Parts: sequence; C-alpha cells; structure tokens
Amino acid sequence: MGPRTAVAHSKEVKSAGGRLRSCSDGSRYSRRDNSSSSPMLSNPKSVLKRPVSTEELQRPGGPYIRKTFTIVGDAVGWGFVVRGNRPCHIQAVEPCGPAAAAGMKVCQFVVSVNGLNVLNLDYRTVSHLILTGPRTVVMEVMEETEH
Repeated sequence: MGPRTAVAHSKEVKSAGGRLRSCSDGSRYSRRDNSSSSPMLSNPKSVLKRPVSTEELQRPGGPYIRKTFTIVGDAVGWGFVVRGNRPCHIQAVEPCGPAAAAGMKVCQFVVSVNGLNVLNLDYRTVSHLILTGPRTVVMEVMEETEH
C-alpha cells in the first residue's frame, strides 16, 4: 500500500515514479505517466459488500459488535482511510501502521471519534475531526460478526 494513507498530519503529496501518496481525505494522487509531472486524483472503489444504514448498525441483537481503539499517530499519520457517508467505514489500513497495531480492520464502521458520535457524518467531516484533534485518537467502531 506504500506510505501511510488518509488521515495524515500533512496534505503534502509525494510521488516517486509509480508510488502513491494520499491526501488527508484519503484520495490518492498518482502520476498519469512518467512524462507528466501533474498529479491525478483517483478514488478507490468501496470495500463494502453492501450498503449499511446507521439504523442497522444500532439495531439491538444485530450482527455487529462494538470495538474501541486508541490510536497514537506517528510522524506520518494514523495509517487508515475513512470513506463513506452516514455511516463512514474504514476503507484501508496500512499493515504496519498505528491503526493496524491497535487492531483496526477494513470494513469496520466508525461510530465515534474522541467521544463524539459520528454515525450521521460524512467521511470528510470525520477526517477533519481526526486531523484537527489530538495526536491520540480514540475511535469506536462496529464490526460485522463472523457467521
């Protein structure tokens, strides 16, 4: 996956050859080809198998379990990408990043950030909350249980 993605401390774009670097909202910049120096923005497809509503996530006895992670950002960021809209989900997790070390996984739904319920917010607002908050982020997520 390359350098840390999405929620990073800076919006600096670094591209070396075919390597990708993400901006703060998780969008990826890449070079069109080696002869062009202007970056091109591309968004990856959703990792979700189907749409999930906030009501479904909050339904008692539903197929989701709640987990809480404390993620300490490093010099590059927190190592995950938030995507989606009401609710947001984890689109990508860098394997060796702080989020992976805390136990975060792709396809988890973001319930709260530092105690603030974010179920009805879009990914840009959630990313902004993380970027403008403290270096240590406490995130509550919902994860589908194994059937």
